[in-house]
Amino acid sequence: MAREIKFSLLYRDMWQSSGKYVPMVHQLKEIAPVIIDMGCFDRVETNGGAFEQVNLLFGENPNKAVREWTAPFNKVGIQTHMLERGLNALRMNPVPADVRKLMYKVKAKQGTNISRSFCGLNDPRNLKASVEYAKEGGMISQVALSITSSPIHTVEYYMNIVDQVVEHGCDEICLKDMAGIGRPAFLGRLTKAIKDKYPHIVVEYHGHSGPGFSVASMLEVARAGAEYIDVAMEPLAWGMVHPDVITIQAMLKDAGFLVKDINMEAYMEARRLTQTYIDDFLGYFIDPGNKVSTSLLVGCGLPGGMMGSMMADLKGFQGAINMSLRNQGKKELALNELVVMLFQEVEYVWPKLGYPPLVTPFSQYVKNIALMNLMHMLKGEPRWSTIDKDTWNMILGKAGKLPGELAPEIIKLAKDKGMEFYTGDPQAAFPDELDKFRKEMKELNWDFGQDDEELFEFAMHERQYRDYKSGVAKQRFQQELEQAKAKAGAPIIITRPVIEMPKVDVEAVMAKYPDAKPVQAPAKGQVIWEYDRADGDSVAPAVGTAVKEGETVCFVQAYYGMEEVKANFSGKLIQINTKQGERVEKGEIIAFIG
Repeated sequence: MAREIKFSLLYRDMWQSSGKYVPMVHQLKEIAPVIIDMGCFDRVETNGGAFEQVNLLFGENPNKAVREWTAPFNKVGIQTHMLERGLNALRMNPVPADVRKLMYKVKAKQGTNISRSFCGLNDPRNLKASVEYAKEGGMISQVALSITSSPIHTVEYYMNIVDQVVEHGCDEICLKDMAGIGRPAFLGRLTKAIKDKYPHIVVEYHGHSGPGFSVASMLEVARAGAEYIDVAMEPLAWGMVHPDVITIQAMLKDAGFLVKDINMEAYMEARRLTQTYIDDFLGYFIDPGNKVSTSLLVGCGLPGGMMGSMMADLKGFQGAINMSLRNQGKKELALNELVVMLFQEVEYVWPKLGYPPLVTPFSQYVKNIALMNLMHMLKGEPRWSTIDKDTWNMILGKAGKLPGELAPEIIKLAKDKGMEFYTGDPQAAFPDELDKFRKEMKELNWDFGQDDEELFEFAMHERQYRDYKSGVAKQRFQQELEQAKAKAGAPIIITRPVIEMPKVDVEAVMAKYPDAKPVQAPAKGQVIWEYDRADGDSVAPAVGTAVKEGETVCFVQAYYGMEEVKANFSGKLIQINTKQGERVEKGEIIAFIG
């Protein structure tokens, strides 16, 4: 009898791989019955990732959104699943253990059935806690392996992780092919190894379309024993997102598998509704480059969503690099030449740093070092001259154990700087915090919420939750939406990449200040120069303000929360290129230090 392959619709990830926001709760409630009527899905990815932050940025209650979005699927027996980042849970920085534990209890009560847990470094210690906390909270524990392609990321490497998380009690394994660069035959061998050793463990495959491997990978893992395949649907499928369910269903059916039929009338209605949400407001925030696939990603292995930021980075540095080359009497470089050089530098840097899987935030760290190395070398300066604090934390083991060995030159560099390597449990460095948030909520007379869900949200996303409670978030979103409408005229998805030139003339600044160093936006969003510190003091940096390496210069309000902008150099702010509240692109130069 033919073996059945089941599908999971990535309705959350489809949006967040495409743009800044996801549909609002009234839109999600509208499309849920249509997704059910399609008849081909056994699972739907409903929340997790940046879903909660996005609702807070709307000025809406994320707990209400999760409960109302998951309810229709729970009613008909379609499983719901969420994505969480291990030590970082639902944000981009480490989360205390008591907050992590509460997360699973809250999400289970809200109607989320499965927790998909991944660690960007594949550190079993971070995954162990996720498995144990998920099971204690009443959820199915699915561990996601961050898939990449390198000499050390072998079947044996991944099976060592699988052995440990199965021992800890996980129920399922997901092959999280976040850049879509997992080679199909390799993924088939890995799936077979898992199923041969642990036939009771469910295997699910998640692969982005970017470089073009994922359709073949889906066939290979299905043949090797995988039970579930993650898919998308038009108009958001393909590009840097995921393959459409129609293609994958037809391919697997032809290969002899038992797959559910697709109610095409419901599919077309779901497609229409999704387009109406794009037309309503979400299209204003969709990155046009994410509709394009590129095989350039095969070599460097970086996630597709980083292509736009890399091009912006290179355009920002091109003027300064060429001015330096002219001063050295050397030939200037075209942008395409710099792109190839940057990809080659990523390939050089990655093994030196211990092959961290190229998933957020570690992909950004590797790319940033490669970019700074390139700039320094073209100016006649040595590699590794600039490494930011967050990257050092990765190198030193504070986020978890790197998969590979650091190069001797990196170890020497750390020791020369008097830095110490950390070998302890990453979670131990972040003490419990729930009592602090309970105390403040009582003082403010804030309701803890059903099943302590408001307490959880405050502890997980403190800054965004405060803005939601005060009404600032809703006001900010409405202003952002009006600005987007005024700028765009109409929400559209452009089917070719559009890369704007940076606002500042880098070459002119470097000519005036030869020792100037750029400060770049770590994410797309609004620049926040003026803010209140935790001690209550107001901060408003200006030209002439002295800064130290590693010190916070300002913030960027991204869709998933606040990103700190830290100084990579000590000196003074010699030029500020953006105003308070101005929108910037990721990688855009917002200031100079000299």
